[in-house]
Formats: sequence, structure tokens, C-alpha cells
Amino acid sequence: MMNEHYKFENLPLPYPYDGLEPYIDTKTMELHHNRHAQGYVDNLNNILKDYPELQGLSLEQLITNVVSFPPEIQVPILNNAGGVYNHRFYFAGMTDKPGERPVGVLESYLNMAFGSYEEFQKRFQAEALSVFGSGYAWLVVDQFGMLRIIKTPNQEVPSLQRYYPVINLDVWEHAYYLKHYNMRGEYVNDWFHVVNWERANLNFMTGLSGECFYGLELSPIYTP
Repeated sequence: MMNEHYKFENLPLPYPYDGLEPYIDTKTMELHHNRHAQGYVDNLNNILKDYPELQGLSLEQLITNVVSFPPEIQVPILNNAGGVYNHRFYFAGMTDKPGERPVGVLESYLNMAFGSYEEFQKRFQAEALSVFGSGYAWLVVDQFGMLRIIKTPNQEVPSLQRYYPVINLDVWEHAYYLKHYNMRGEYVNDWFHVVNWERANLNFMTGLSGECFYGLELSPIYTP
């Protein structure tokens, strides 16, 4: 994965800013990517510039091992590394050439886990609507190969030692307010039209392999 440690960059979108129209509007994508996501990248780099011993760590290592860092930077790193990770995953999980339904092995596992794709949609939307304030809804695969729907507040990231993300949905208001106002449910419905199911299937296969759960232990670059 490119740019996986300091100095982090705000990766370009894999589609034009207007590529998700009419479901997610151009102005929202411009502001979301160029200002909100960029802000987390800038904040994270500003923190890490004074801690050279942390600069070789990946986003995943920063998030997973944050409790071993100096206390004064634990919350700032968790918030901003989480913001970078979550936004990268969200933007990469959408496409301007979507299919309308899951594909590959993921389709079969969704049907087994939830009964049907339509039932999964209902349960995922309910979880997204139940996020109080700001946060994310996630479809993840756990260490036992089981699909789960979970939610995280603010910029928290699912436990990367227990879950591997398949898709995530940003339900911070800045992700939808310009087009959908306070109608989060309409935004969720529209988002389903731009999910990158090919990428989701690849994510699921990675999680199913179990290889993603290794290598998250603290790098020897950092010794507390």
C-alpha cells in the first residue's frame, strides 16, 4: 500500500469528484476529501514530526499500539490516525462504475449471514441510523470468518486485531448534509448505489484468509 507511514498524504480519489452523482454530490466530495480528510492527514503529520521514533509506523500500527505511546499524544494520534484510516477506507469503498449487488464469495457469505442481500441492507441501514452523533457503520469479517455489522463513534476504528473491514459508511453530517440535509436514511439509500462491491469482495477475501490479523504488533522502531 502506498504512503503507509509518515509523512502521510491525502490519497487522491479513485474517481472524479463528480463521479458519484447523482447519489453523492460533487461539492460534498470536494469538501469531504480536500478539507475534512486533508485536515486529519495534516494533524497526524504535525504530531508525528516531533516523534521520529513513531515515523516508521503504519496507520494500523499507530492505531493498534496507541496505548504504549506517550500519554499526551495518545488521544490526538487515535483521533487523527483513525480519521485518515476511516476516510481512506470510505473513499476507496465507492466507485463511479458500481454494480447494484455484492459479487463473488462475499455474496454467498452475506446470504448465509443475513438471509438475503435485502435483509443485510435493512440491518446495515438500521445500524447506520443508530449512530448517535458522528461515526461510521461497518461490515467486517472477524477472525473466525464471520460477517458482522458494527458501528464506531467519531473516528474510532474497529479493533484491527479482531475485525477486518469490508465496507464502511461515514455518517458524519459533513458526508451528506449539503445534499440530504438531516435525512441520513436517504443518504444511506443513495450510498448503496455507489458501493464498490468488487473491492468489498477483495477485502472480504483478505479478511477470510486471516493474514491481515498478523503484523500489527509494535514495530521495533519504537521502544517506549
